[in-house]
Amino acid sequence: MILNGRNEGVRISIQGSHRNHSVSRERTLPRKNLLIAGILAGAGLLLLLAFVVRRTAVNRARTGAVKPWNEKAFRAKYAGSQLKQRGNGSATLTLSYELENLTDQDFHLAEGSGLVIARKLVSGDGLSQEEPLRLGYPAFLPAGQSARIAIEITQTFVWPREEEPAYVSRLRDFVKERLANTKEFVVFDEASRCQIELPSAWEELEETAQRNY
Repeated sequence: MILNGRNEGVRISIQGSHRNHSVSRERTLPRKNLLIAGILAGAGLLLLLAFVVRRTAVNRARTGAVKPWNEKAFRAKYAGSQLKQRGNGSATLTLSYELENLTDQDFHLAEGSGLVIARKLVSGDGLSQEEPLRLGYPAFLPAGQSARIAIEITQTFVWPREEEPAYVSRLRDFVKERLANTKEFVVFDEASRCQIELPSAWEELEETAQRNY
């Protein structure tokens, strides 16, 4: 009886120990699963954030990239020139062009900080802004149509008297100094990112200077 009781007691104790372990395991496994799920979810969230950040950086880089200049939006043809006295100490050479808009958009050209005019030099083919160049007047360029534009070059110059023997040669030299080393004039419109190339037409201007002055 006592032996049986002890055996039963031991058996009960062992079963109780098994039951305790079983209960302990049932309570521990869900916590491990939750921990693993949390780690996986955190890793997935980090990967998602990294993807979003990288995509945003790429989009910003694309958006912030400088748009190239459009050199094929316009076609220019030299139309004429005029040399005028400005007061007693300067002269202005005005060059006129027929400018054809080759696009399906309307454009406005006006003097301002967003409009830059430079000359492309014959020697070296580089750009120069040593002498001030400006747009003669605002111009509206409808899509697929042509309009007249003009650029002005003003420099210090003592206008000679007509009776002077060197009258014609001095005016011709003024034009030559402005244009002899100029391959073409280039207008940069920052608003539209258009680049307009205007021929120098030095040969025509030289003939005009010789004929008129």
